[in-house]
Amino acid sequence: MDLFNQQVAANLLPHDGEVNYYGKIMSRQKAQHYLENMLKTIEWRNDEAKIFGKHIITKRKVAWYGNNNYSYTYSNTTKQALLWTKELMELKKCVEEFTETAFNSCLLNLYHTGEEGMAWHSDDEKMLGKDSSIASLSFGAERKFAFKHKQTKEVVSLILESGSLLVMKGTTQTNWQHRLPLTKKIKTPRINLTFRKMVV
Repeated sequence: MDLFNQQVAANLLPHDGEVNYYGKIMSRQKAQHYLENMLKTIEWRNDEAKIFGKHIITKRKVAWYGNNNYSYTYSNTTKQALLWTKELMELKKCVEEFTETAFNSCLLNLYHTGEEGMAWHSDDEKMLGKDSSIASLSFGAERKFAFKHKQTKEVVSLILESGSLLVMKGTTQTNWQHRLPLTKKIKTPRINLTFRKMVV
């Protein structure tokens, strides 16, 4: 399936990691098709976290899919993976061909408006393995995305377009944090797929 426009992407980070942004890798129509499909068919649930002993339920919704019923623990909560939908399997295979990397799971995030986002964090849980690759597909509203070096506090930002691919790999999670800043300007939804390889 020729969903993707093959292209070369330079490293966005100045040092201590590797982030490649390929921009739009599918047509606007194809990206819209997947957005509408996932809004209807994915088993979305409000995300939960336990922070300083408090149980928090977010407006942002998430879903966890994989090859098997994997468990994934972050923010002191555990999720069990659902089996791939037809459309997620299509996207998984295309991302694997594009990145030449095998993935066995995907964490999906649904941000209803720009007033939902993510604070600074790193995806460095032990079950993801050390220096593993994470491939991120974006659909819907264009949003700012930022990286911050843990030691120097340098910040690198970009706008993630609908139908675009960003890949984080190497020592990125060890040395950098990333976030999706809040904004009142965005009134439409964004879905983000982060393909990962769980250590099982």
